[in-house]
Amino acid sequence: MKSNLALLALVFTASLTHAGDWPHWRGASFDGISTETIKPSAAPKTLWKAQVGIGFSSFSVAAGRVYTMGHDGCGKDTVWCFDAANGKTVWSHSYDADLGDKYFEGGTTGTPTVDGDRVFTLSRWGDVFCFDAASGKVVWNRNVRQDADLRIPDWGFSGSPLVSGTTLLLNMAESGVVLDKATGKTLWQSKNKDAGYSTPYPFLADGKKSAIIGSGRAYIAVEIATGNVLWTFDWRTSYGVNAADPIVRDGQAFISSGYEKGCALLKLGANPPTVVWTHKLMRNQMSPSLLIGGHIYGIDGNESKNPMLKCLDWATGAEKWTFPEAGCGTVAAAGDQLIVLSDKGELSIGKATSEAFTPTVRAQVLTGRCWTVPVISHGRLYCRNAAGDVVCLDVGGN
Repeated sequence: MKSNLALLALVFTASLTHAGDWPHWRGASFDGISTETIKPSAAPKTLWKAQVGIGFSSFSVAAGRVYTMGHDGCGKDTVWCFDAANGKTVWSHSYDADLGDKYFEGGTTGTPTVDGDRVFTLSRWGDVFCFDAASGKVVWNRNVRQDADLRIPDWGFSGSPLVSGTTLLLNMAESGVVLDKATGKTLWQSKNKDAGYSTPYPFLADGKKSAIIGSGRAYIAVEIATGNVLWTFDWRTSYGVNAADPIVRDGQAFISSGYEKGCALLKLGANPPTVVWTHKLMRNQMSPSLLIGGHIYGIDGNESKNPMLKCLDWATGAEKWTFPEAGCGTVAAAGDQLIVLSDKGELSIGKATSEAFTPTVRAQVLTGRCWTVPVISHGRLYCRNAAGDVVCLDVGGN
């Protein structure tokens, strides 16, 4: 499995990053799992802190710099670049943006994407920026939504840009919009229907670069170069919140959504894919699950309805265990170690097994609401809360 993911990363990454870098949402292999070996202490040392503003954007780390986004509460989004070692601000760029606090704190939700010497961002309102990664100089920017008069989903565009060769794929419209990454020119766009909230997930279909996108009504696979729809799997979720990225392995795909929708394992190869199994034991409202070995680890349930961390068997969908203390938090991994940040800011780290989750590390690292997936890179763990408090912890990786 790991070798296949490494090949996928090579195919979709234009310029190689350093080992241990986390250049975009879900990391170098697009699976939310770091290859680092970590050795955290019972109370991980805080290396630095920062304040980035309101939001839920995660982190990207490359070439010794860490990138994220936030909102100042007064009409401005900001893209931040910090020195990964000490937290000093390298550069920042602000632009006009609504807070968008509909039923939640609002603020930014997407995560910057680093591609060599460029950084790409997509705002909730359709602003796309290309920055010079080192200086923060704007190479180009445009509001794609306004230019094409696209519909805005209820909570704005939330997926991160996906770089594929010379192009940039965005989860906008029904099944994506592709731009020339050098100029921002639109190369193709899909039907003007409701987008979902996931980040495009890259995979190869008959040797062609393709991606799976969660729309407002389905999960859709497209050929990136042309926009040709390969298959559509109808997946109607309340409010159109198909937010969790799929997991793809060996010709199968796992999808999951909250609001009591549930999950399914699909067999790919036909249009539409066929269902291997489906039930409501895993309902990823926001963050996607992880696949480690033969088991799925993810947050089941909506934030207001007793959510918890769960483990399912990939092949059968059988529930193996639950960990209620996670609440509506998030889960990442380094090797076989699960890194769980609860919705109340408690960090728990322990081995990923199908028997139970037994943390060897438990530490209160943040307060307030925590819905953002933490990122591990070069032995540092980056966490944030909705208010924009960022903490960088030493977890002793290599």
